[in-house]
Amino acid sequence: MTALTLSTSGAATLRADALVVGVAKGDKGLVLAPGAEAVDKAFGGKLAAVLETLGASGAEGELTKLPAPDGLKAPVVIAAGLGPVPDKDGSYDAEALRRAAGSAARSLTGSKKAGFALPIGTVEDAEAIAEGALLGAYAFTAYQRGENKLAPKASGGAKLPLAEVAVLGAKPRDKAFKAAAERAVALVEEINRARDLINTPPNDLYPESFAAVASAAGKEHGVKVQVLDEKALVKGGYGGILGVGQGASRGPRLVKLAYTHPKAEKTLALVGKGITYDSGGISLKPAGHNETMKCDMAGAAAVFASVVAAARLGLRVNVTGWLALAENMPSGNATRPGDVLNMYSGKTVEVLNTDAEGRLVLADALTRASEEKPDAIVDVATLTGAMVLALGNRTFGIMANDDAFRTSIHEIAEEVGEASWPMPLPADLRKGMDSPTADIANMGERMGGGLVAGLFLKEFVGEGIAWAHLDIAGPAFHEGAPYGYTPKGGTGSAVRTLVKLAERTAAGDLG
Repeated sequence: MTALTLSTSGAATLRADALVVGVAKGDKGLVLAPGAEAVDKAFGGKLAAVLETLGASGAEGELTKLPAPDGLKAPVVIAAGLGPVPDKDGSYDAEALRRAAGSAARSLTGSKKAGFALPIGTVEDAEAIAEGALLGAYAFTAYQRGENKLAPKASGGAKLPLAEVAVLGAKPRDKAFKAAAERAVALVEEINRARDLINTPPNDLYPESFAAVASAAGKEHGVKVQVLDEKALVKGGYGGILGVGQGASRGPRLVKLAYTHPKAEKTLALVGKGITYDSGGISLKPAGHNETMKCDMAGAAAVFASVVAAARLGLRVNVTGWLALAENMPSGNATRPGDVLNMYSGKTVEVLNTDAEGRLVLADALTRASEEKPDAIVDVATLTGAMVLALGNRTFGIMANDDAFRTSIHEIAEEVGEASWPMPLPADLRKGMDSPTADIANMGERMGGGLVAGLFLKEFVGEGIAWAHLDIAGPAFHEGAPYGYTPKGGTGSAVRTLVKLAERTAAGDLG
């Protein structure tokens, strides 16, 4: 991954390929943000005027590159838009800093080093800049070989991401700044691990190989990993996971990751949907809906990354992750619409649609997680297209059996820069899942389908346990052009929220 340093150099003396400064949108035109003073001086105090001449306005997401004048060691200056000038104390929003740093880092693909002289008033500002730049520098290049048998002399392959981010204006010798930098590195490395998994093609990432990745990471970072294979799942009666996976040639897995702290007073359980490829099963997805279904394990990737991040950060909380892994494929062995599954909980489920499979694997994992009586459970899943219709591609929905817990998660998500929205669990929608054959059906009313899915999952959560469900179907995989620190492909959605939730739980801030 891109290296991070807190540089003691000034903007004028830093030797780098580029220097990034912040600009904002003021009432009377473009405004230079704090941190740009030395660069402005090198431009004879006319940097703002030059940028405006080039059409810059300071709007969020805007980047303006220009050659550096004499007096700067870096040959290129990049002005990154921060959006409107802050109204109150002059402090820029952390998310604006993340996005500006991310946009600049993305534009520097192929460069060795860049200095980021964005406004830093607090430790949190420095961490946001570091986080955004490291996230923006991500690139998934594992399958880009650059080889062409028809033109063997042709050069190709993907450019490497920015190699080093130097944050200027921080305090490298200050313990708080050093800790913030270390947190940013650990967090982003795990987010990028999740992104890599989501982007890996399904012929290489399947339940067994995902479990192997988790086991290797567990050994490296002191996380205990237990893998239940098909035989263990059959013996344990995990009918939901087995039912979804039985149509595939590569069998399902349930992976438990356990990070424990000797002084922990709380336990947080995280459950992730890990459908490594979702064809829809017998209820086959229509044309045009299959190409990105390698991303249907994004919830499990987020849970995996979050547990490892908690371990790396040494959080004073026990965090257990459950990865419900299966391929949903059509075959002569696949579950049929109309089949009844005997779930791990003891309930029976009539399968009306085999493309509503995520809730089936999650149900088994939620029941198993509940047996350990954690203080709270959060499941994460690319669960429903209905949630995308409701909230769009950039916002995930939050449902819960406890309003205060749902509110806390929403506030945490907003704080770390992950767009989310609290959603209800209307009791009247439960009746639509009544089955004449089984205890419950895996489908209900079409309208409000995302909420119906949440109500289904609620049935499998242990009594008295605070639970929340994050439907990340929209933001988990980005198909459009990159923006801010968000790349094309897997995004690592929900990892920042889960890690901050673990930190809050460790600090006792959630009761």
